[in-house]
Amino acid sequence: MPQVRTRFAPSPTGSMHIGNLRTALYEYLYAKSKGGAFVLRIEDTDRARYTEGAVDIIYDTLRLTGIKHDEGPDVGGPYAPYVQSERKNEYLFCAERLIERGAAYRCFCGKEEKGEDAKNAEQPAKYDRRCLRLSKEEIAANLERGLPYVIRQLIPEGRTAFRDEVFGEITVENAEIEDQVLIKSDGLPTYNFANVIDDHLMDITHVMRGCEYLSSTPKYNLLYEAFGWDIPAYIHLPLILNENGEKLSKRCGDASFNDLIERGFLPEAALNYVALLGWAPPDNREIFTLEEMAEVFDVNGISKSPSKFDYKKLTWLNGEYFKNMDFEKFFGMAFPYIERAVKGGADKRKLAEMVKTRVSFLREIEEMLDFVDAAPPYDTALYTHKKMKTNPETALSALEAVRDNAGRLAVFENAALYEALTALAAEKGMKNSQLLWSVRTALSGKPTTPCGATELMELLGRGETFGRIEAAITKLKGELC
Repeated sequence: MPQVRTRFAPSPTGSMHIGNLRTALYEYLYAKSKGGAFVLRIEDTDRARYTEGAVDIIYDTLRLTGIKHDEGPDVGGPYAPYVQSERKNEYLFCAERLIERGAAYRCFCGKEEKGEDAKNAEQPAKYDRRCLRLSKEEIAANLERGLPYVIRQLIPEGRTAFRDEVFGEITVENAEIEDQVLIKSDGLPTYNFANVIDDHLMDITHVMRGCEYLSSTPKYNLLYEAFGWDIPAYIHLPLILNENGEKLSKRCGDASFNDLIERGFLPEAALNYVALLGWAPPDNREIFTLEEMAEVFDVNGISKSPSKFDYKKLTWLNGEYFKNMDFEKFFGMAFPYIERAVKGGADKRKLAEMVKTRVSFLREIEEMLDFVDAAPPYDTALYTHKKMKTNPETALSALEAVRDNAGRLAVFENAALYEALTALAAEKGMKNSQLLWSVRTALSGKPTTPCGATELMELLGRGETFGRIEAAITKLKGELC
């Protein structure tokens, strides 16, 4: 069997859309799972939408995610560089061959002359093939006069059937297919035509793309047949919907991969999540490295149904990546945020250990630790917690008990402090949660903290701890009396 060859062929029209990244990822995973080659091709024939710097965005995104192409720009091989706009004559030559074979024809109609029945129709009508009826003499005369023209594919009668690896057998009546433009009036190929020519010349065996291209596939196959070329296998991917249930689209302002990175998502977490948008891994596993994905990827796991982009799920996954991250790597990433939040002499490594399992985004660190240097202003209503069965009155009793028994807290380390405070709670007839919640609130002035009360005590030290407890007692007495 021939080597499996897939290709990612993005257009340089802006940032990397999530759907485009998923296509690249699946093509990469499929090629690697079969021991094949993954090829990168830049399709730049749409000059009207060409965006300066977009090619670099494509390269940078693939590098950032670890998706490495085996052939293409920056790598070499027989197809690198492969710039469509520089191969205009090759596409034109192929289109002329189709004209000679009766599978295409020149069309001299302007954009406004698609057909008489299109003038008053709400939906654009198919081209009425008026130029197909031109005689050789009329065509020669038009060419002599220098009239601009496009080259259209001539769709034959009958029906076209093909098999997709995800959607199964599909049959389309050719009468429903318009004679698509292959070569535009500027001499450049359309996306559909260049796509077929390039896939053939690059020996692509498997084509992956969004299911919105299912309706175009019969046109592609008719071109392959007209040339007498082998047709590749097709793997069409389900739609990705945004949180409103609409098709995810960068034109509608939906997030690109770069947007996700700017929002604080880790590249590896974002890529992992993108993999799950339409693919069900074995054993319902959710967290993978890129290498692990390649080992288990199977097109049988690709769904026909649309997938919804869920920011809550992505946020959870991002947090799981921080939890599982090597500590030294996390510390290096977190240190600038910790340093901005804490100016005093608190142990920065200990702070990193505290927040590592609690953050979903690095930027959360500053808010988590903004109490370390000084307790922020807070409302005593914060002491009220139904689950902990505490309120300002019980909090005052708890804090006074801790202050009055300060001498029993000789060892200011977490384990010893916890043992001493739970024993104190039992003596005073309190639940552990009542005493510990009160202490944690007094020390942090926050409803949530990256660690428990006794860990905060160890972090702040004896002097700062009892200074904040005394201030909290004064605050509570002032409001309760």
